[in-house]
Amino acid sequence: MIYFDNSATTKPYPEVLKSFQQVSERYYGNPSSIHAFGSEAERLLQQSKKQAAQLLGIQSDEIVFTSGGTEGNNLAVKGIALQHQNRGKHIITTSIEHPSVLEACRSLESLGFEVTYLSVNEHGRVSVEEVQEAIREDTILISVMHVNNELGTIQPIEEIATLARQYPKLYFHVDHVQGLGKTDLDLSLIDLCTMSSHKIHGLKGTGLLYVKRNTSLFPLLHGGSQEASYRAGTENLPGIVAMVKALRMTKESQKHKRKHLKELHHYLREKISEIDEVVMNTPSDSAPHILNFSVPGYKPEVVIHALGEEGIYISTKSACSSKHADESAVLNACGHSRERSSAGLRVSITYDNTMEEGARFIHVLRNVLTELKEVMG
Repeated sequence: MIYFDNSATTKPYPEVLKSFQQVSERYYGNPSSIHAFGSEAERLLQQSKKQAAQLLGIQSDEIVFTSGGTEGNNLAVKGIALQHQNRGKHIITTSIEHPSVLEACRSLESLGFEVTYLSVNEHGRVSVEEVQEAIREDTILISVMHVNNELGTIQPIEEIATLARQYPKLYFHVDHVQGLGKTDLDLSLIDLCTMSSHKIHGLKGTGLLYVKRNTSLFPLLHGGSQEASYRAGTENLPGIVAMVKALRMTKESQKHKRKHLKELHHYLREKISEIDEVVMNTPSDSAPHILNFSVPGYKPEVVIHALGEEGIYISTKSACSSKHADESAVLNACGHSRERSSAGLRVSITYDNTMEEGARFIHVLRNVLTELKEVMG
């Protein structure tokens, strides 16, 4: 089997699964309990938070553990909006954000907030100048993803952060779900940052939201005082320990296998571009793990199923929206034709994928397209 759908979810590392099982068996006490068994769980929780902070270059009290990217994005966007609405009710985001950001913004519009959805160029990149032009006196939040989940486009986060710092009452949130472990991001430049465990070979149902000190949020979940009262509910300690383990291992891979990932990405891009029917959508200066291309005239689901019969797994667009509209909203936002934006395919790799897998994929893809062309007449 060749698994090239790592932007949807990754295979958990065996060491991560082992950590989850060990913590589930040995530290099943409630971290909020006052007895010694609960205190052991609490110490492990704080230790995990400290380790995650060291890996990310932040302070342990700036971490809020969540259930994943969707919750993290909702907590950041709605949390800032509801907490600071007395300062203003204007939010800036882009037209190609993950659905968890876009739908959170749309929900706030129903509560009287105003949202500016910035356009992007043909490569899916937002203009810093347009961000600046959109800022108003009542703007309280800018939310821009670091790496686009369909195209792999890297946004100018540092430049936007520099701009945002000129407005003291404005917060800057970055969705770093796709970039974590693949591209560098200085968290000290921003106020909030979303991460997810299952994108870095951790387990589903665990995530992390970086909340810079002195940044206040309105909680989405009320109840106990867990996670500095930002997220009530008994902590998923096994999942948290497993996520920190995955984060450590992914950071190691990023350090030692970065060159391999870039070489595989370059090889795939070069070989895919040689196929006559293909149009490349991913820009050349993208993140090193995502490739998006269109095969106009071919239905993506037909290509995907044909590849699947050969044991090769890729995707169309974001897994969160791939079962809905035929057309990719991201490719459409880039100004591409409907024929192109409804024929997009995404290959997403990880450090453990090999050049041999890449060569096999290219060979099978060529055969599949040739066979489908013959069937189509």
